[in-house]
Formats: sequence, C-alpha cells, structure tokens
Amino acid sequence: MTLPTWGGKREGAGRKPNGPKAGVPHLRRPALASRFPVHVTMRVLPHVWNLRSRRSFGVIGKAVGAAAQLFGMRVCEFSVQRSHLHLIVEATDEAALARGMKGLGVRLARGLNRMMDRRRGKVLADRYHEHILRTPSEIKRAVNYVRHSYRIHVIERGGVLPADFVDPYSSASREHGIELADPHTSLLGQNRSRHAEEPGD
Repeated sequence: MTLPTWGGKREGAGRKPNGPKAGVPHLRRPALASRFPVHVTMRVLPHVWNLRSRRSFGVIGKAVGAAAQLFGMRVCEFSVQRSHLHLIVEATDEAALARGMKGLGVRLARGLNRMMDRRRGKVLADRYHEHILRTPSEIKRAVNYVRHSYRIHVIERGGVLPADFVDPYSSASREHGIELADPHTSLLGQNRSRHAEEPGD
C-alpha cells in the first residue's frame, strides 16, 4: 500500500485503545446540562479479578462512596457486574462529569491493583461510555436496567432467578453499604422514591 505524502488520514494513526478490542470512540464528549442524569458504563481489562466478589466489591464500594459527590459529579445508582460497572450519575456539566469519572477511575485502579497482590498498571479497559438521559422514559428505563442488570444478564443467558431476588451488588439492595448521593434532578429523584416504596426492590 502506498501512503500519501501529504495530508489525509494515515492508516493506524491515532490513540490506541487500552484493551485488546476497540472501545469507546475517542470523540468529543457531548455537552451536558445539569438537569439531565447520565448512564455511565465502565469496563475493566481481562486480567482484573471478578468484580462480583466480596473483596472486589469492598474496593469498589470505597471508591464509589468516595466519588459519590466529587468535582461536581454525584453517583446516585450503581450495579457491579463481573467485568463492568453501571452508574447513574448527575453532573453540573460535561467538564464536571469528566473530572468526577477520572477521580473515580483513579480510585478504582489503585484499590483493585492493591487487592490483586499489589499489581501496577492499567485496570480500566478504555474510556467510559456515557448516555445522557433526556426524557422521563429514558430515565425510568436506565434506572431499571442499572438496578436489575444482573437479572437481565442471567435471563439473556437462559438462567432463572427467584422472583424476589435482589442483587446485593447494586443500588437495588438496601444493604449494599455504599453512601450514594441524593439526586438533584427531579425526574431521577422521583424514580428513586418510587423504587424505595416497592417491596422486595
């Protein structure tokens, strides 16, 4: 292949993803208004131990709790899966979201590396994925997905869980022990109140 000598995009150019597969495209983050919550997904690299263990969850809980109200970002809902985390957060703007997520990422990396026999190096697979929740229906679906993500994954794999199952590694549980921030956006606050009133949720 003959490369152009001037201008154009060079094959293979640009920042490489942290993981073995291409992750979230490195595009400019969309503008964020403080009235909109955000569904964030963070993935870890393959060498990281199962996040759904007591040891891992202890580390994650400390990191999330410390970052629950950090740099203008608030963590309001969460779920921990084997290789990734789902969060519902609020932030004053896109810069505050970026700072808060960076702070959370640093805490997760340090804590998980320390747990894994004092390893060093990268923990997160690539940039976090974000989806701004702009409508009441989007917020309702996202909160339900985050709080019940484990059940959804089990069903997708053909598994079965008891009807009254509550994921202890999510904000659906009343005993997860993580101090989350109270929502400031009215629609997210209404969703939390509704879930809190539901028995067995």
